Amino acid sequence: MKGLAMDTIATRDDFTIHTTDQLDKIYGDVSAGATGKETDYVTAPGRAFIAASPFLILATASETGIDCSPKGDGPGFVQLLDDRTILIPDRPGNNRIDGMKNIIANPKIGIIFMIPGANDTYRVNGSARISVDPELLARFEVRGKPPRAVMVVSVEEAFNHCPKAFVRAKLWQMGGDGRPENAPTLGSFAAFRDGADEAYATKYDVEYAERMPKQLY
Repeated sequence: MKGLAMDTIATRDDFTIHTTDQLDKIYGDVSAGATGKETDYVTAPGRAFIAASPFLILATASETGIDCSPKGDGPGFVQLLDDRTILIPDRPGNNRIDGMKNIIANPKIGIIFMIPGANDTYRVNGSARISVDPELLARFEVRGKPPRAVMVVSVEEAFNHCPKAFVRAKLWQMGGDGRPENAPTLGSFAAFRDGADEAYATKYDVEYAERMPKQLY
């Protein structure tokens, strides 16, 4: 194995898992543990978790592509109409709307809610639709500005997720140290895209930091 090229390893099909039976041999019966805590509605602790969460990741998919998008605002930016209906405002972002396009083609979505400093997460799977109902938009006005649309999520599965990934990553502890010096910035990516130098990247970052506060809502 040591002498194999990485592209050769990546294509070795004899070690690829193809069936759920093969998975069962590796992971055993998970029904009593991980899947046994699912509900088809948002529980009281789940409601409290969502209310305290300022950030989520939303996954969508269709025949044309897959998208995984961050959504964030102050705690409570996501609202519940009831235990089976979640409302998520779409705040200004990169304007690609890949997730929106996917929802129109395929309403199935997955959500992971996070709380800074909390290693566990709350997950919701379900179906979504995009609404521009004026009453819904008005619920999410900030600084007099409503979102362009609201995602209305019908809950099908909801459950809390164990903290092991966060513990292994030491995510919040490392985040408390600030941005690592070697982490690429928006300017780094812009400079690479435009074939520019480090001075270009620095200028891009400074200008973006100046205009971003005016574009949050």
